Amino acid sequence: MKGLNTILSLVMISVMPGLVQGALAYKGEKLAETAKITMEQATEIALKARPGKITDKELEREKGGSGLRYTFDVLSKKSTYEIGVDAQTGTVLENGREDAHPD
Repeated sequence: MKGLNTILSLVMISVMPGLVQGALAYKGEKLAETAKITMEQATEIALKARPGKITDKELEREKGGSGLRYTFDVLSKKSTYEIGVDAQTGTVLENGREDAHPD
């Protein structure tokens, strides 16, 4: 029994990196293949619009602009701001303080 547990442990260790690597890096990543702007480009645009530290990021369908938007929560000067970047044009669609109950 002990030998079986050791074998199972070794199998899990060798399989786990592939499972973790295959996980999505951000919410909405499957939509990225339809975006003209990459997450990296959108991140640069967002941080130029609101310097700070990104605490959350996603790609979603949302009204306004082309309808496909990268959304970033950026911690800047002790406040959190929501920055929206159009995934087709790179235009900043939103740059405002996050209210007390962020979505």
